[in-house]
Parts: sequence; C-alpha cells; structure tokens
Amino acid sequence: MAMRRLGRLLLIVFGVILLVLIAGYLALLRPDIPYATLEAKYANAQSRYMDLPGGLHVHYRDQGLAGGPPVVMVHGFSASLETWEPWVRRIGGAYRVVTLDLPGHGLTRAPPGYAASIDGYADIVDQVAGRLSLGPYVVVGNSMGGAVAWDDDLRHPDHLRGLVLVDSAGWPQETRGGDGPLIFRLMRNPIGRALVRDLDVRPMAKSGLEAAYLDKSLVTPALVDRYVELARAPGHREILLTIRNRPRGGATADTFHAIAVPTLVMHGEDDRLVPVADGRRFAAAIPGARLITYPGVGHVPMEQIPDRSAADLKAFLDGLSASGPHPPASAGR
Repeated sequence: MAMRRLGRLLLIVFGVILLVLIAGYLALLRPDIPYATLEAKYANAQSRYMDLPGGLHVHYRDQGLAGGPPVVMVHGFSASLETWEPWVRRIGGAYRVVTLDLPGHGLTRAPPGYAASIDGYADIVDQVAGRLSLGPYVVVGNSMGGAVAWDDDLRHPDHLRGLVLVDSAGWPQETRGGDGPLIFRLMRNPIGRALVRDLDVRPMAKSGLEAAYLDKSLVTPALVDRYVELARAPGHREILLTIRNRPRGGATADTFHAIAVPTLVMHGEDDRLVPVADGRRFAAAIPGARLITYPGVGHVPMEQIPDRSAADLKAFLDGLSASGPHPPASAGR
C-alpha cells in the first residue's frame, strides 16, 4: 500500500513538473512581428524597396554622394544594413554607398520556403547593383557578408573594381565545433534549432552581441531590440535557422587565387567569432591583398572603432579612385 501511495505521489510530482515546464515554454514563445510594425520602427527616409525574381522584396538604402564611385556593403548573419550606418556617415561625402538587407534579415521579405545560400546572396547583391546601374563597384562584407562579398567576386568578376573583407567568414578549412556563443551552438543542432525556433532568445542574443562587440557598453537595449525584433519578421527565423552558410562547397585556399581585384582585409585581433588567423589567411591567399588588424577590437570594427576603420576604408577607396577608371562591366549585365 505504501509503495502505491509513493508511486501516485511521484506521478503527481512528475505531472506538476511537466506542467510547469510546458507553461514556462509557452510563456517564452514569441510570435512573428508584422512587417508594417517593423518598418514603422526601423525604416527611415532613405529606405527603398526593390522587387527581384523569386518573390523577393529587398530593403536597401542608396546614400552618400550621388554619382560618386559606388560601394555596396553586405551585413553579417542575423544583422541588417543598420550595421553600416557609422561608415556611411563617414565616407558618404565622397562615395555613393548602397546597403541592403539580405533575405531573412532586416526588412527584406522572402517567400515561404525560401532556401538561403551564400551563392544566392551573392547573386542578389549583384542584381541590386545592376538594377541601380552602379557600373563596376566595390563590395564590402562583414562576417557572413564577407563570404557573400568574396563569392560575389568569384561569380561576377567583371562587375567589381574592389573587395573589402571585414572579419570575413568562409575560410574553407575551419570547423568551430562547440566554440562561439550559445545561440550559434544551438543552431548547429536540429533539436536546438527546434527548441529556439519560436522562443524569446533575447538573453542568448545579448550574449552573442557582447561576444561580437567586446565592449559591453555598445550592446545597448536598443541594439538588442533591433536584432531580436528584426529576427521575428515573418519567415526570418526559418531562414536564419536553416541557412546553408558554408559558401561554395569545395572551396580551398587556392580558390582565392582567382580574385584579381584590389582587396583590403580588415580584422579585429580579438574577434571571438572569426579568429584573426582567418583574416591573415585570406590576405595571404588573395593576390596583392592588404591586411589591417586592430588590437583590442572584436567582430564589428565598423561599429566598435568607426573613425579609425572608416579612415582605413576611405584610404583604400581613394587609392582605387586615384589609380584611374576601372574597365566597364561586361555587356549583358
């Protein structure tokens, strides 16, 4: 009899614990945020939209010197075009600067079931540049956007006149294993992806941003809000959790020997997400590439040290302009 009562008690306790866990899980669920709500908060007077094949509705900004040498900037994973605003303000007086949100990011809309990939993103960057009639442009990419940028050059070499890799992802040999913020480790696991799909990831997002920025004072509530809220745009979480972010399967160090445009590699020496060793490898593999590293700087030098990093970028761009006009893009663009 005593054993039966103990069994019933344990069953009741287990049921209560299960109910508490389910209630806690449900309390952490967060619904999508409508695009209209997000646009009201995060779009501005410079925001523009472009419809591309495949049902894409791309958010971009075309700022700076109208008619100036064009520069296209590509953000990293889970970021948005907002990450480039410090550089836009600093170089826009001399250059035409186009920034865009990739599908699954920012205010860009993608159709249900959209299969994101680095190659696809590279083609989107080139399509936006073509629609805006930029002519030969310099492409700048940070983190995942760096992989998009160098892939853009390899896929459309006649359309570029320069390449800038900022703490670029995509060096072919690394496997990070369990390294990196918790949110990235969870995303590598199918069960982890299922668990975080609809949950409030603010604590993990904050931790990931602090790892990227190093300086915790830069990780403001408004910054965390922007990352978390834009990730809750309809369809974004599915793309973010399933993106095939290994660019150009089969790439090797020799792949980068084909890059012929002038290249600048910029990398924070204390980057916790993409080690500075990768930046050095890119610079060594790309013919004639120049390398600048920043002591005490993390994954986003354009935001952590905007004055210094923008000055280095502008010096590189000014050097391209001084070297004379670049041959026109190939016909049929």
